[in-house]
Amino acid sequence: MLPRRALPVLLPAAAMAQQPPLVAAASNLQFALEQIAARFAAEGGGALRLTWGSSGNITRQIEQGSPVELFFSADEDFVFRLATAGHTRDRGVPYAEGRLALFAPHNSPLRATDGLPALRAALDAGRIQRFAIANPEHAPYGRAAEQALRAEALWDRLRPHLVLGENVSQAAQFALAGGSQGGIIAWSLVLAPALQPRGTASQIPTNLHAPLMQRMVLTRRATPAAERFYAFMQTRPAREIMARFGFALPGE
Repeated sequence: MLPRRALPVLLPAAAMAQQPPLVAAASNLQFALEQIAARFAAEGGGALRLTWGSSGNITRQIEQGSPVELFFSADEDFVFRLATAGHTRDRGVPYAEGRLALFAPHNSPLRATDGLPALRAALDAGRIQRFAIANPEHAPYGRAAEQALRAEALWDRLRPHLVLGENVSQAAQFALAGGSQGGIIAWSLVLAPALQPRGTASQIPTNLHAPLMQRMVLTRRATPAAERFYAFMQTRPAREIMARFGFALPGE
């Protein structure tokens, strides 16, 4: 199972000062960021508290006072929204461009390796009962999934069968659940060791949806420890890990 973690409640300033910095990230980053954080700690950077969610929900929690110090959004517009409202130091920097994937568990009649035409064929044959995506209302990967399905004239046909995850990590859980024929999730999750052996997948063409431009930003609460990790994310070791999880990187 892919764990869900809620953002902690507000803590007194003295208690916060004794804790590692709170880093909130879009759930498609879960496995890549855990590896990067481990590398950061191994090189003497210190511990981090990592939490995952949809970019929209994390944004609202920061607006409501959550003690997040560093935010990794799957949609740069959420960073711009926080910056405009004065919650961040600046407008941050891009760290990746995400990719969508059509995924199906091994027991599914959906041939995910054949792409969206295979989803159309499975719908034609009446073989799709449950299909997972992240909620388009607050999850960037869900919004991109809806755009891709609309571009292929599949959205209206698929809507009665949709199961919506709060974020793309939960959508991956739903895609694997009993009775599900698959889903559209993040390519980075497909490449994760927890998911890769459990199904088949193919990338969805990027021309079917708006670019998934991902941006990170330090909030007004950021401590020197958060600053160090922000800088580490822009180094070669971190970028190499991101590339292994299928992210396109700024400048490459």
